[in-house]
Parts: sequence; C-alpha cells; structure tokens
Amino acid sequence: MIDVLVAGGGPAGLATAVHAALLGMEAVVVEPRTGPVDKACGEGIMPGGVAALAAMGVTVPGRPLRGIHYLDDRRTVRATFGPATGLGARRVALHDALARRAAELGVKTVTGRITHVVQDRDGVEAAGLRARWLVAADGLHSPLRRHLGLDAPAGGVRRYGLRRHYRVAPWTDFVEVHWSRGGGEAYVTPVGDELVGVAILSSARRPYEEQLAGFGGLAGRLRGPAVTPVRGAGPFRQRARARRAGRVLLVGDAAGYVDALTGEGVSLAVRSAEILARCLAEDRPQDYERGWRRLSRTHRLLTGALVQVARRPGTARLVVPAARGLPGVFTSIVRLLA
Repeated sequence: MIDVLVAGGGPAGLATAVHAALLGMEAVVVEPRTGPVDKACGEGIMPGGVAALAAMGVTVPGRPLRGIHYLDDRRTVRATFGPATGLGARRVALHDALARRAAELGVKTVTGRITHVVQDRDGVEAAGLRARWLVAADGLHSPLRRHLGLDAPAGGVRRYGLRRHYRVAPWTDFVEVHWSRGGGEAYVTPVGDELVGVAILSSARRPYEEQLAGFGGLAGRLRGPAVTPVRGAGPFRQRARARRAGRVLLVGDAAGYVDALTGEGVSLAVRSAEILARCLAEDRPQDYERGWRRLSRTHRLLTGALVQVARRPGTARLVVPAARGLPGVFTSIVRLLA
C-alpha cells in the first residue's frame, strides 16, 4: 500500500511528497498536466520559504530580494527582511526544481485527476490507487475540499489577481508594492537578469492594461515588451471548515487562503507540507490542524486586516503614509511575515 497519495503536482503537492520521502514514506503524486505549470503568482518567496526549500535540498534559480518597498504617487517607504534574503523566481522554475527533487527521492508521478475519494478505517482509494493517506493539494478552488464537505462560505470582498512579465532589467532588489488611489495594488518582482513580473491585485474585474494604467509611474518604467500572456487567479479568499476529513488532509491553497497581498503563499505551502508529512510519519494526523493554525496565524491576522484596509480607496490611500510615519512598525510587520 502507498503511504501518501498526493492529489495535485503543484508546489504544495510536490513539497508534501518530498517531505514524505525524506521521512521514509512512499509518496505518489497524481497530476493531470505534464511539465512545469505556470499560474498567476507574485513569484516572490519570503526568506522563511527560501530556508524551507533549502532544507529540502531544493535550489531555485532567481534574484535575491532584500525586502518590501511600498509606494504611492507621493510617498515611499522600505523595510528589509533582515539578514536573510527572499527570492524572486519564476513559478515554472520553482515547479521544475521541486519536481526534480521529488524524482531524485523516488517519488512517482501518475497522470490523472482526483476529484473524489473512497475511504475506510485503514486507507483511501482514488484514481485506481490505494494509500494509507490522501493529501489534497489541488489548489485554490479545490474539488476535493468541496467533495469532502469542507468548503466554508468565504464572505468579504472578492479580490482577483492578474500577472504578466516584461523584458526589462530589474531596477531594484526589493518587491515593490504600488498602491493606487483608485484601489488595488501592483506588485513588481525581479525574477531574472532581464525580467520582472508585475501582478495586479484588485476587486475590479477589468482588463490588465486598463488596471496597469492606474499606476502611471510604474507603467512608464515598463518600456520592455511584455513577454508572457496575462494569467489570472481568484477570487482569493477561500475557507475550509477543517484541514482533515478522516484520512484526507488539505495542504497549500486547498487548506484555505486569505489573500496574495503579503506574498506568503509559497512559504506557507512548503512549511505546512513539512508539518503534515511529519504528522503522518508519526501517526498523529489529528495534530496537523493545530500545527497549520499555529503556522498560519500571523499571516491570517495581518493579511486579513490589511485586506480590510485595502478594499476601500479611502483607507487604502492611508497605507503608505502610515507605514512611512511608523517605519519601525512597518519593518516589524514585514519581518514577522518573512
């Protein structure tokens, strides 16, 4: 019998499989797509995520990031991560590095899709395979979360993201967050020597170029051609009633998501995958929920509060002035999230 069957071969699923293999378990990943998969993603990895990847033996090519830089049309404020650095890396490069590490450890990948599961007291059956445990790493709008009855009403404002890349030399080693007076934020992440990614987060459902025009200073710097198509994601906020239903456990975006505003998605996915794998290896799956909540608590509280501020133009325009007026507080928050 397989020890851990993973539904979804994105970063969260591959990280779970790698951690399971490192702990001596047999892991099999079921994924419908082949090769590295590109998705709308800010592509900035926090220092905690970089350290977690390194501990797994995963090296991702990219650009070092020193911190976060907030800007509006009048003010600017920066905060560094501290002695550790983050990483700006293409989503496909991260996916490829995790897939190679999983293959090195003997993780098998099966082409297929898991949308439902049958379980009993000893194991689960899905995609024609039987395993002791099934990990749902099937993304933001997880079919397995819905199938298991773990979906919970999200409520609140519905926010979306759009991202594309520009062939231009990075002008900073910070992630720039541009705040618009009309609402929404634009995130600029250096991901290569001649490549930056620009992700726009907003509750507006308008074309990318129309939204980018609201960030006049940024639009003027993107003189290089756009070299990737626009990719979208959302609505971001997703809630799960619990992270476990019997022998099925949720990880990554499938486990619940607040918003991409603070850029911790990859870090949380990789670190929670380690907690999950260890709970399964030590036969204490009931501890995963508590471990997930403890790991994500700061992110959920701070990101949730910032989303409430960002949702209204009247309060969003106060973010940069407040951060500039209280630089010590801004730096402390950045380092808490890092």
